[in-house]
Parts: sequence; structure tokens; C-alpha cells
Amino acid sequence: MTNLDSSRPFLPVRIAILTVSDSRTLADDNSGDILVARVEAAGHTLAGREIVTDDMDNIVGQLDVWISDDDVDVVISTGGTGVTGRDVTPEAFLKVVDKEIPGFGELFRMLSFQKIGTSTVQSRAVGGVSRGTYLFALPGSPGACKDGWDDILVHQLDYRFKPCNFVELMPRLTEHL
Repeated sequence: MTNLDSSRPFLPVRIAILTVSDSRTLADDNSGDILVARVEAAGHTLAGREIVTDDMDNIVGQLDVWISDDDVDVVISTGGTGVTGRDVTPEAFLKVVDKEIPGFGELFRMLSFQKIGTSTVQSRAVGGVSRGTYLFALPGSPGACKDGWDDILVHQLDYRFKPCNFVELMPRLTEHL
């Protein structure tokens, strides 16, 4: 997808990466590494990176920190979007979200279906906005992180992307507050 308007400037976005896992550390966080590498390769700013356990309070707490930080425009998480008892990332996101972006999860699953078939129904990827900060929750697999970034977020987080993108809406995200 190359719908870039070359007459518009690239505007770097400040993106924080959150890994939700009971077992990962920075030394073996492959999915987090993939997202960090892609964010930086696209020319965006890495605004933060954290790993928290699959715990509602820990996830909500870290989201609140970044949502309250004027130096964070977007949070992308990886992990905790499945259906097991410990998978609570979507619920944590929905606790802080002002507006859901249902099309994000829908599109993610549609694209994922083309690669992994019906197994995509186990993904509860979600997107939303909270107090002017975009939030996107991706599954914990490296492949899912690649797909979420390469097929959706790299385009929507590029001001040059046409016909529309999330970046051009950023100045208006807090109109209701």
C-alpha cells in the first residue's frame, strides 16, 4: 500500500511499547523488539518501553502513566489478548478508553485470517483513544506484531498516508474534554 502524498511532510509520532507477559524480560521480548525496530525504522520516536505482568491493575497503571504523559501520542501493546484466564489486556484497555476504534481489531483479524485462518478468532486485538492518546493492543506473537504494524499501523500513523490517517486527527482528539 503506497498511498503516500509526497507533498505532505513526514511527522514523527511518539510511541510507547508495552509488553504484557508473565514470563518475558527485555532479554527475550521478541515481539516488543519487533515493534521497537519497526517504530524506529519508520522514523517515529520511541517514547517508552515497559513490560508488565498479565494483571489488570499493572496494565491499567502503565497505560494511565503514558496517557497522562504529553510526550506519548500512541501506546502499542503486545500480549494478553487471548482467551485464557490471565489474558486481560482488552479489558484493561477498555477501562481507560474514551472511544473505541472497533475497525482496528476487525481489520487485524481480517488480515490475520489470510495468514493463519480461523485461528484468528482467538485474537481480541483492540484499539481506542484515551484523553488524546491512541491505544492499540496486539497479540503477543512476533507474527501478529509484524502484521499489525506492517499492514495497519505503519500506514495509519503516517501523516502522508491518504485518503486519511490517525495522525491528522491528533489535534482534534481532545475536543470533547
